[in-house]
Amino acid sequence: MQRVIGLGGPFIKSNDPAALAAWYEKHLGIAFNGSTYTIWQFTDKEGKKLPGYNVFSFFKKDSSYYDPSSKEVMINFIVHDLFGLLETLKKEGVTIAGYPMDEEYGKFGWIIDPEGNKIELWEPPASQ
Repeated sequence: MQRVIGLGGPFIKSNDPAALAAWYEKHLGIAFNGSTYTIWQFTDKEGKKLPGYNVFSFFKKDSSYYDPSSKEVMINFIVHDLFGLLETLKKEGVTIAGYPMDEEYGKFGWIIDPEGNKIELWEPPASQ
């Protein structure tokens, strides 16, 4: 079974997500376009869009999205078969956090590593 097949992106807690995104846009040239996240579409060498993308996002410092982890960063990994992988991880004794979700922008599940970091697993939708 395939496990992680790519990096979905980093999510970082912030006191002021909008201000931090604006700083990254001004000083590092990362286009947030007034949002607190940005998406980098996968492309081939000629610039043709490929399935998938990376997300870089800021969350409010008090966001409960990372719960039960108290860490400031959460990593999102791309997976191929989310539900199958979660079942395998559960059998291996990995802590599953919450319940998987199937949304229009993909399937999501969460696990906790041995140091208490919440990891988001994301299976992008078949067509993007």
